[in-house]
Amino acid sequence: MEGPFAAPAEHSWTRVSPRLARMRRTILALIGIPVIVGISVGLSFVNTLVGVGAGIIVVALVVAAWFSIGRNLRSWGYVERDEDLLVTHGAMFKKLTIVPYGRMQLVDVEAGPIERSFGLVSVKLHTAAATTDAKVCGLTPDHAGALRDRLTALGEAHAAGL
Repeated sequence: MEGPFAAPAEHSWTRVSPRLARMRRTILALIGIPVIVGISVGLSFVNTLVGVGAGIIVVALVVAAWFSIGRNLRSWGYVERDEDLLVTHGAMFKKLTIVPYGRMQLVDVEAGPIERSFGLVSVKLHTAAATTDAKVCGLTPDHAGALRDRLTALGEAHAAGL
């Protein structure tokens, strides 16, 4: 995409792991299938046609969500430049966050039990302004550790003059 969300000149977006889509689709299947069955069976007691119609609508919504997960995955990316880190995400509502290394106060690495089971980790950057925190989710542990180390070193180097 051109315009304000394009990758900076001479850089390209580093994308997150495809495991993120696999994790989200697994969660969707584990939640979506019981919801489809429950709605269809529950409404079929009221009226068979209503139960079948509701089941078809819920299936259509689950299929749409399945494909939107892939679209959203392709929207996540980050670029490490000399002075700052750019993070973008959002398929429908795009967001671009630029975090100067000298403004970083804290780098968090986090992973819940579901993320860990898929081998995923998130890196979250904290700055003095609460609205400029940036998060890169869907990284493999080795990429997350390397990114954490680079950001920490760059943050210390750029904050040395403050």
